[in-house]
Amino acid sequence: MAYRKTERVREHLAGVREALLREGRQLVATEGFAGLQVARLAERAGVATGTIYGHFPNKGALCAEVFAVASQREVDLMRQVLEQPGPVVERLAAATRTWCERAQRGRVLARALLTEPVDPAVEEARLVYRAAYAAVIADTLREGITTGELPAQDAEVSAACVVGALAEAVLGPVVGVPDGASGRDPTVSIVRFCLAALGAPP
Repeated sequence: MAYRKTERVREHLAGVREALLREGRQLVATEGFAGLQVARLAERAGVATGTIYGHFPNKGALCAEVFAVASQREVDLMRQVLEQPGPVVERLAAATRTWCERAQRGRVLARALLTEPVDPAVEEARLVYRAAYAAVIADTLREGITTGELPAQDAEVSAACVVGALAEAVLGPVVGVPDGASGRDPTVSIVRFCLAALGAPP
């Protein structure tokens, strides 16, 4: 009986943690990390403030975990697009386009994940996930180089350049502009730039 009780407790704790991360992501998606306050999260999740600190040692750890969950979702989506069948160049274009469109639709979340001033723990996680994006892209670049669809190049360096270009071009020109207010959609230009930089045929 004691073992069963322990399992139930573990399941309950896991459910609470999942709810905290889910609600935390929603706060970040609408208000950025500045809106991820412990008291507000506790209220939204229906738990006591002390419960949050039972799952996360401090606010920095909480923010880093919310960041990781949100970023992994984006990395997984990019991987799914790049692993679809078809020519490498078409898959790269589709992945780049999908990334840009998602960032444009959810500018608050994109800004939070990419450029918002944050706790050092989140900054550290940013480096990890920038590398994760680059690794996924590099795998596809190596495939394209092997098949002759792309010219010979350092796949890791090229992939890192693409990741940097995506973040800067999507958010850089219109930082501070409310969602949808700029009237600009840089997606087509970004896709063309990335493909040209990788040596894809026009």
